[in-house]
Amino acid sequence: MTNAVKFSNVSMTFNEGKENQVHALSDIDLAIEPGEFVSLIGPSGCGKSTLLRLVGDLVVGTGGQVEVNGKPAHQARIDRDYGMVFQSATLLDWRKVLANVTLPLEIMGKGSAEREERGRAMLDLVQLSGFEDHYPWQLSGGMQQRVAIARALAFEPSLLLMDEPFGALDEMTRERMQSELLSIWHATETTVIFVTHSIPEAVFLSTKVIVMSPRPGRIVDVIDIDLGQPRTPDTREEPQFYELLTVVRESLRRVEQ
Repeated sequence: MTNAVKFSNVSMTFNEGKENQVHALSDIDLAIEPGEFVSLIGPSGCGKSTLLRLVGDLVVGTGGQVEVNGKPAHQARIDRDYGMVFQSATLLDWRKVLANVTLPLEIMGKGSAEREERGRAMLDLVQLSGFEDHYPWQLSGGMQQRVAIARALAFEPSLLLMDEPFGALDEMTRERMQSELLSIWHATETTVIFVTHSIPEAVFLSTKVIVMSPRPGRIVDVIDIDLGQPRTPDTREEPQFYELLTVVRESLRRVEQ
């Protein structure tokens, strides 16, 4: 089976050879299988977001190789193999919700009927049917992030890259969005790579948690999250959930010592 994402001895240095050189990542080896939900967690500045950007071909590594669906990351970007969601929803305020969701399809040259059908299907998926004609500024933060997820999935990518998408939300909205994201993941069977600073979020969402060291970021632990599916609010009260929180927390403590 071809890996969804594969890192082979990947390193990343910013401003290489200059006085302000920053060695961000070192010797990253990791394989992510299709359909996995993988969270990256580690100290601030350890290179989690940089790792995500390498997959998205937003930056180019200084060593090693990144493959997406068996091809170089650059080719995967050209082939639109992935969608991205950031901490800010980055919606266009002058476009209505449906027009924001269908923007990638418009750029791809899809016809208006196809764009509308797909856009409405994506809004239904993220439970925003009826908000097609609203503007982003008329929505709550959580609703804006749901629009961003719908937009990222509009062209049916096999991979979803998410960089702290719920970091700016209040705790209850964040937990609700986590449950909704899992429902979307199950419905689409998309591979997800998710950056977070939250241990409970990583454990609740993931099939696997990757623990990274302080800069230069290295992978120091790969923790399988064998909680049952589907996960519900009750999952957070299960003894096994608390046991896994402790496993991840202790791993992070070791790397920060």
